[in-house]
Amino acid sequence: PRIGFAEAVRGILIVLGGPFSGGGNSLFQFGNMLFNATPLILTGLSACIAFKTGLFNIGAPGQYLMGAMVTLIVSLSIPSAAVPSPVIWLLALICGTLAGALWGAIPGFFKAYLNVNEVIVCIMTNWIAANVVSWVFNGSKFINVAESKVNFIMKTEVNNIATATFGLDKIFSGGSVVSYADASIFLAICVAIALYVVMNKTTFGYELKACGYNRDGAKYAGMNEKRNLLLAMAIAGGLAAMGASIWCLNGHQDFKWETYQTLPVDGFNGIPAALLAGNNPIGIIFTAIFLKYINVGGSNLAANTAFNEYVSQLMVAMIVYFSGFARYISMLLSTKKKSLQEIETEIKNSKEEKK
Repeated sequence: PRIGFAEAVRGILIVLGGPFSGGGNSLFQFGNMLFNATPLILTGLSACIAFKTGLFNIGAPGQYLMGAMVTLIVSLSIPSAAVPSPVIWLLALICGTLAGALWGAIPGFFKAYLNVNEVIVCIMTNWIAANVVSWVFNGSKFINVAESKVNFIMKTEVNNIATATFGLDKIFSGGSVVSYADASIFLAICVAIALYVVMNKTTFGYELKACGYNRDGAKYAGMNEKRNLLLAMAIAGGLAAMGASIWCLNGHQDFKWETYQTLPVDGFNGIPAALLAGNNPIGIIFTAIFLKYINVGGSNLAANTAFNEYVSQLMVAMIVYFSGFARYISMLLSTKKKSLQEIETEIKNSKEEKK
């Protein structure tokens, strides 16, 4: 159907309104938005540390899946009647994060010691992870047969495992229906702050950035560039997997185990979240929330207009594109200014020599 100008403007306003354009359930949508932004913050941090080290972690989806798989196995295998639920929750989070770190270390090893492009290895490990997860869960005892959801794994709440909400789920509620908001958003913020401190205030962070600027220069300055590349990818994998662990441990999420045909979108969306923030860990908190904000607006757009919800994805793509273009222009101007300063210095030096 043909869409008039007024309807187009209304559609844009709905997208920009995010959860506040959803009518009476704005708080409910806002709470879910915060929860869904949490894994994106962590996958954004995963992309960030790789970028800072001169690497491109396109393998976050695979790392995310491995983290989800191990987290679910640990949280559903240990009976909460024998071990306190908080201990199981913490153990599942740590194990899931370590699984992602090991998976991320694979492309890091190939890049550091065999000089194999990390993008190629990451793409391979993505699909290996997708098939491993499907193979492990196929026919397993973890499938949600009780609710007749044979394509999904049981929620962790069946074992009394769920992230503390601190009342956020009730604050951001839609009447009698509570949101998925929980304390994981605070954990993600703390991780972002910690990464900012590590990258900007520690020797280790300086070495990672030095490898990103000039790996050969870092090597001849006495830094172990191979170790740094390996550790950077391992940390990136751990961060992506932590995002999956937090999502699964909410207690109310269905994980679809048939992953051999699809990869989790949050694994890829961490890249624009990092780019939009200029690879600033603190900025990623806000860009991840912003991207989910636009996504919620897209869902409301599809529900209230003739537009498709993917219009919001187009808007996000344009925002990222123009942000990158502006950064490129800024770099060109900075380079030109530096060149002019060098020319002025040379002219000044030549005049002094003549005198």
